[in-house]
Amino acid sequence: MTDKALNKELENMHQGLPYNAHTPEMLAHRDRVKVKLYKLNVAEYHTDKMEEVTRSLFPNSAPDFFVEPPFYCDYGDSIYAGEGVFINFGAVILDGAKVTIEKKTLIAPGVHIYTAQHPLNADDRDVFETCVPVTIGERCWIGGQVTICPGVTIGDRSVIGAGSVVVNDIPADSLAVGNPAKVIRKLNQKQIS
Repeated sequence: MTDKALNKELENMHQGLPYNAHTPEMLAHRDRVKVKLYKLNVAEYHTDKMEEVTRSLFPNSAPDFFVEPPFYCDYGDSIYAGEGVFINFGAVILDGAKVTIEKKTLIAPGVHIYTAQHPLNADDRDVFETCVPVTIGERCWIGGQVTICPGVTIGDRSVIGAGSVVVNDIPADSLAVGNPAKVIRKLNQKQIS
């Protein structure tokens, strides 16, 4: 394994350029992350070492960010969780690109967040993929079993209903539900009397 080959693929991945996720270097890199996930999900679960494992897996997240195991991700270091963020059990985050979860956002069980995109052309799909960032604003509530697709931004204080599939941006202060998720009403608006 060469650091140069790994760094080239990681650099392309983080820049949203085509990259090969299946090189020996990339597979070995994800295997190292799986060791950390094992510690988080099984070996160090609710021990005094859990915080250390969490910080190692998510070095760019706030100190009081909490993830309830089991949890699964590709890399961990592309996840930026703000203060007071809580991710409930069964979450999956494919974080080839940056996933930003702003402060005090709550993620329900079984939520999946994807940054990976695969070409529609089968020959291209055999060779490469790309990644697009996902951003979730402050004080959002993401309901159980929600799927958030690559490139989506969810505005501050929004709520995504359980089971929704978010394929387009959701503005701030919105309630969105369905597949595909659609805004059905505005939230947090002051009442004029």
